[in-house]
Amino acid sequence: MRLGAELRKLREATGMTAKEAAALLEADAVQMSQIESGTVGVSAKRVRRLAANYACTDESLIEALVMMATDRTRGWWEDYRGVLPQVNLDVAEAEHHATNLQDVVITRIPGLLQTPDYARAVFAYMNPGLPESAVDVKVEYRMRRRTVIEGDNPTSYEAIVHEMALRLRVSDRGSSRAQLRQILDLVEQGHATVRVIPTDQDGFAGSGASMMYVGGPVPQLDTGLRDSPAGVAFIDAESQLNQLRALMRRVANAALDPAASRDFIHRVSKEL
Repeated sequence: MRLGAELRKLREATGMTAKEAAALLEADAVQMSQIESGTVGVSAKRVRRLAANYACTDESLIEALVMMATDRTRGWWEDYRGVLPQVNLDVAEAEHHATNLQDVVITRIPGLLQTPDYARAVFAYMNPGLPESAVDVKVEYRMRRRTVIEGDNPTSYEAIVHEMALRLRVSDRGSSRAQLRQILDLVEQGHATVRVIPTDQDGFAGSGASMMYVGGPVPQLDTGLRDSPAGVAFIDAESQLNQLRALMRRVANAALDPAASRDFIHRVSKEL
């Protein structure tokens, strides 16, 4: 889908119609629409032909698009196809391909840092009546997501967390302490950088901000994820990405540095 969206952006920048672009591939407008919507694949040769006719001279971008076209990765998330919503698979795949990740979470611990007990409490609370077996699947999936920061080739990951998330007891006191210990362990082991926004920080109005920034192989392929009660929204439009980058910088400016944040988490853990 992202490959198709990028090809559409390049086409629209030239003022070429889908029918005109399709002719370059000896296809029709319907096939072009399918390519740009991501419902069918496209070969590396066709990507290069389109890029040349779209007057795209950015070799780094072209090579990144070719890699997307030829990628046949079937990651661990495929085990959950038909079991969990497609958006879960999309998030895991986006994280897998990321060059770097930055999370901003205000009211909960970020998913990549959660313990099984914490995740279970969240899922059970948000989905009353959900069978325990279904909760088990959601927890298992969330724990497997951690391979992106704990695997053999870990991705650089920074999480900005509000003090509120550290203090909220989604389960009980013991689980909360274990959750904070895990965060500190992940930081100490180099799997994550965590920065905290204290509640007494002036000028912070981002209480509704919950988002992830996913670095792509080239800046044009960066992706933003905004989480809300309505679900996860993927952002790839340049104007929206620029707005998200600016917001992420503003949130980061309100956070303590990593060393002070580590001490802060220690202190909160003792107070629980």
